[in-house]
Amino acid sequence: MSLVIRPARTADIKVIREIVDMYTLQRRLLAKETVMLYEDVQEFTVAELDGKVIGCGALHVLWEDLGEVRTVAVLEEHRHKKIGHQILEVIIERARKLGLKRLFCLTFETKFFGDHGFKEIVGAPVEPAVYQELLRSYDEGIAEFLDLESVKPNTLGNTRMLLVLE
Repeated sequence: MSLVIRPARTADIKVIREIVDMYTLQRRLLAKETVMLYEDVQEFTVAELDGKVIGCGALHVLWEDLGEVRTVAVLEEHRHKKIGHQILEVIIERARKLGLKRLFCLTFETKFFGDHGFKEIVGAPVEPAVYQELLRSYDEGIAEFLDLESVKPNTLGNTRMLLVLE
């Protein structure tokens, strides 16, 4: 058995769609439209075991020094094998290479992200001028980061966490 962590390709989106749907039904991930998955394919990293995609995660840049970790999930039968941790480590390293200084996530899996140094946050840890610029975005991830009232009914009660990269 050979596990490979690699950038996603468009051919992977069907399996990513299945993974997202499984966790959306369990109310552990927010729903995503298939068109958005294709539009964001370059943000995704996948875990592939013996040629089959079994997990995914994405890095979305929010601002000059800030990114969001999105959609980290592994097929149920492969959970608890540290595959999600490997995906997240690749995403964190990619964020560093891009020059990001902080990573945000919205999650129920606080222990998982906490094991990687993420800490729970309150409020929006950005300067007022950046906050005003971010308000102009239509991206729901930015609205979640800013903790805007408009997205709270859709966040399922997730915890907002932040990792400061060193």
